[in-house]
Amino acid sequence: MTMQDRYPLAYKTYPYAKCADQEAATPVHHPVVVVGGGPVGMALALDLALKGTRVLVLDDHEGVGMGSRAICFAKRPLEILDRMGCGETVAQKGVVWNIGKVFHGEEKVYEFNLLPEDGHKFPAFINLQQPYFEKFVLDHVAALQAQGLPLEIRGKNRVDAIEQDGQGATLTVMTPDGPYQVAADYVVACDGASSPLRKMLGLGFEGEVFKDSFLIADVRMKADFPTERWFWFDPPSKAGASQLLHKQPDDVWRIDFQIGWDADRAEEMKEANIRKRVAQMIGDDVEFELVWSSIYTFQCRRMTQFQDGRVIFAGDAAHQVSPFGARGANSGLQDADNLAWKLQLVLDGKAPPALLASYDDERIHGAKENILNSTRATDFITPKSEVSRQFRDAVLTLSKDHDFARPFVNSGRLSVPCTYDGSALNTADALPDGPARTRPGSPCPDAPLQDGFLLGRLGRAKDAAFQLLALDAEVPEAFSAHGIDCEVISLLVAGNEMLRERYLGAAPSAVYLIRPDQHVAARFASFDAARVTEALGRAIGKEL
Repeated sequence: MTMQDRYPLAYKTYPYAKCADQEAATPVHHPVVVVGGGPVGMALALDLALKGTRVLVLDDHEGVGMGSRAICFAKRPLEILDRMGCGETVAQKGVVWNIGKVFHGEEKVYEFNLLPEDGHKFPAFINLQQPYFEKFVLDHVAALQAQGLPLEIRGKNRVDAIEQDGQGATLTVMTPDGPYQVAADYVVACDGASSPLRKMLGLGFEGEVFKDSFLIADVRMKADFPTERWFWFDPPSKAGASQLLHKQPDDVWRIDFQIGWDADRAEEMKEANIRKRVAQMIGDDVEFELVWSSIYTFQCRRMTQFQDGRVIFAGDAAHQVSPFGARGANSGLQDADNLAWKLQLVLDGKAPPALLASYDDERIHGAKENILNSTRATDFITPKSEVSRQFRDAVLTLSKDHDFARPFVNSGRLSVPCTYDGSALNTADALPDGPARTRPGSPCPDAPLQDGFLLGRLGRAKDAAFQLLALDAEVPEAFSAHGIDCEVISLLVAGNEMLRERYLGAAPSAVYLIRPDQHVAARFASFDAARVTEALGRAIGKEL
């Protein structure tokens, strides 16, 4: 059986077709060109197109790829996709989980709940093979293209060269019919960890490659394991120094084996040897089908800056972390969420180009946070000295009976949304009795309303619009400043304790200025037009 047979999801969604740009005498202009049609590039292109920007996606492939690769999608990226209209479709197919368990040998050390509170539309995590994720987003794009969405995708269009100046960039694109050129105001590189664009521009990718190897095996089987994240240190099966087990849709299970830095990769990738490891873990009597496999090493690297002139980097092209913690795709989708509205405002002339510097600052902040967590997980999972191993084993032993030791256990701190503390776009907190979780820079937490959920009301505008969220506060029906119309949402909090706890705390009323990416830009105890105007100006980069 071939890999294509095992993974029928792989197909040509956007097969190569010759376009008019290839016959043009001079490079045809596009406001934004996104290079790379993976989850990050496609989400960014969709978000920009929904805001009204004409976007061209260039991809050297022709559609959904093979292999599950990323499988864990966190609550925040699902909320981002929901804002774009396809979050529910993705979530419905995914395997929902909130519970994780950590084992040391045969003993369960402890378990944790990633979403212990109610009142959210989406779960903490779903497990979903990346091809499904890509397919659902592309299906949504295709449906919107039929309604006039200004988004074009060109398969088998490989970028081979780039030149840029202060006005834009020119790309040389190779196709089956030969090369042609396109021009763009901005180019967004979402072309993966090996980023050819990054190399063409001679930009660095600094960090560390950790000396250990992990074997991924996706297997299809009938099993009684619950839909939880199970991680073993020193597993009793001895199939690897550590093991991770996850359930995916269609009775497919993800298993990770720690196999060591000195492993013979060619030997380990032989199907007979993979099957031997899997059987050693789940039992010789369990029938299974090998769906996909790969070997990876822990790598934590990032660019020094995510913007180089008119080229902006996002996703793995900008930063790379180890898979444990599910921070790769989830962080990349937050890159797209952060960049789209800023780029839209700059293109529309409503914000200065300096606003894009805040993408660099905020998402480098996120990348540093992810790399720190990923590095700590790597050091704990793969101790490199006997002293480190003794410390780890002592922590695991203590954690079984003592709560104080559990924060030291690190099997991969799982992805959480980034709070942009210290961002130049934030206005100093003016709600002293407000909850810390909704301070300026924070992503808005969801909360139930009578007619749905709060996040269903935020960030839905087709342009890069801000919103005023008033809670038990008097506000005008409409508000505009700096050429931007702010939608006003006024809610009464009585009887909604979740909304009160998450947005008011001990404050009697509040007015929040919400960015298009559902992050808090400012908050006040009451509405004051001058203060809101000042905060809006700061949030769109007028002071940068």
